Amino acid sequence: MSPRPRKVSDDDIFVAIVRVMMRVKPVDLTLAAVGREAGITASALVQRFGSRAGMMRALNARFAAGTSDMLDGVRAAHASPLEALYAYAEGFAGMAESPATLAHHLAYLEQDLSDPEMCEHVRAHTVATRATLQRWIEEGIAAGELVRAANAAELARIVHTTVTGSMMSFAFFRAGTPAAWLRADLELALRPYVQLQ
Repeated sequence: MSPRPRKVSDDDIFVAIVRVMMRVKPVDLTLAAVGREAGITASALVQRFGSRAGMMRALNARFAAGTSDMLDGVRAAHASPLEALYAYAEGFAGMAESPATLAHHLAYLEQDLSDPEMCEHVRAHTVATRATLQRWIEEGIAAGELVRAANAAELARIVHTTVTGSMMSFAFFRAGTPAAWLRADLELALRPYVQLQ
């Protein structure tokens, strides 16, 4: 006899976790809160993941494994590699949509960096992101959008550092929208490399 299919998939649970994370601090992210959001009991979550920590490690592992697919979706939506870079920045801005949301993200990052396994997943996500940005930059150079003299690896580092740092600076200045703020900073960083038409 085959096992009963799960009505709530792991991916459904991961989406529910992220929705709860957007609303509450790490201390308030409980199995019960995630269960209510996902339509599953806390005890079922324990059976599936072992503990709250196990659930969060599984989320981080899934997030890291899906980095390339997520970014490929961004690239596919833009004919221009340069516009894909700007879209990446604007998408990243979602983490700063409100002061509370950004504070929550930073609190979860602290939690991630304090756990060796979760930190490794964060590192894998970051490495995959940087590699993807480099590929887009190489495409931008080939398409004539970026100057041929640009070093793609170095420019990917500049883009990645600019976007993450810009999100932090927006938290202090809070001028305009996060998406507009991050795009403006990225445009400044890319200005020496953009090929004039």
